[in-house]
Amino acid sequence: MDKKQYRHELKFILNSKQAQVLKHRLSLLMQVDANSVNKDHTYFIRSLYFDDIYDTAYYEKVDGLEKRAKYRIRLYNLDDSYIRLERKEKNRDLTYKKQTVITREQCEDFIAGKFPPLEEIEDELIKDFALKQKLNNIKPSVIVDYERLAYTYPVEDVRVTFDENIKSGRFQSDLFDPDILTFDTLEPGEVVMEVKYNNYIPIHLVQVITTIPMISQAVSKFALCCEKKEV
Repeated sequence: MDKKQYRHELKFILNSKQAQVLKHRLSLLMQVDANSVNKDHTYFIRSLYFDDIYDTAYYEKVDGLEKRAKYRIRLYNLDDSYIRLERKEKNRDLTYKKQTVITREQCEDFIAGKFPPLEEIEDELIKDFALKQKLNNIKPSVIVDYERLAYTYPVEDVRVTFDENIKSGRFQSDLFDPDILTFDTLEPGEVVMEVKYNNYIPIHLVQVITTIPMISQAVSKFALCCEKKEV
């Protein structure tokens, strides 16, 4: 079994002007993510998160539980040729993400709570997910939509992302429907910036990022969208 490689993750909420300045400055030092498909180098992400009837994953986040995990199914640009099942774990300020590629048929089965017998499942993550569903009755909780611009840097695998137009799919579970009803979760012009890295951020990137005064926050797009679905 592979040893878990935890990464640091910092999150900030910026206004559109601050985000635009940082995007420009970082673009001079970092590479645009290969997933970019639009002229502005953004791409669309949709994630379906799972939780139990007690909203345990949500409340663990809100209560600041140091060690927690949640499951989601994610696709990019509504393309069903590449779908990922993921488990994201949090341990204080460190994160670990385990993922596996699944087919659309598997995706639709998992959303409906249909799994093969545990002894027939070879993929470790799918088996964990099936067991969690069986023991805790986790079900689709909320869809999270947003547009992402991402920059990468090879040293320490630094990744800086800007997420905008974050929307909550209240009571939705159809990942593939482009017309599901969604609601804005942030104030107009607000942008979530995330900085992820292995052990440290190269100093020249730190110097650029800190040109904008901001404070790291415990921002969770999943929690924002869960809160929105109750409005």
